[in-house]
Amino acid sequence: MNKRLTITLDEEVYDGLQKTAGPRKISRFVEDLVRPHVVHADLDSAYARMARDKKREGEALEWAESTFHCPV
Repeated sequence: MNKRLTITLDEEVYDGLQKTAGPRKISRFVEDLVRPHVVHADLDSAYARMARDKKREGEALEWAESTFHCPV
């Protein structure tokens, strides 16, 4: 669902947006810039799902142990 937002910009900034994004494409341009700063992935649940995958965890542990070399 899309929401409408009214913002106030300096005329020079608005003109730059028009030139950069193109007519009728400013909303998408701004959304693409803002999204990574305000929408965050749920990493905790993603890591929990990965940890429950015993086969993947075993393979990861095996790989980690085979690549670790302790200096004598």
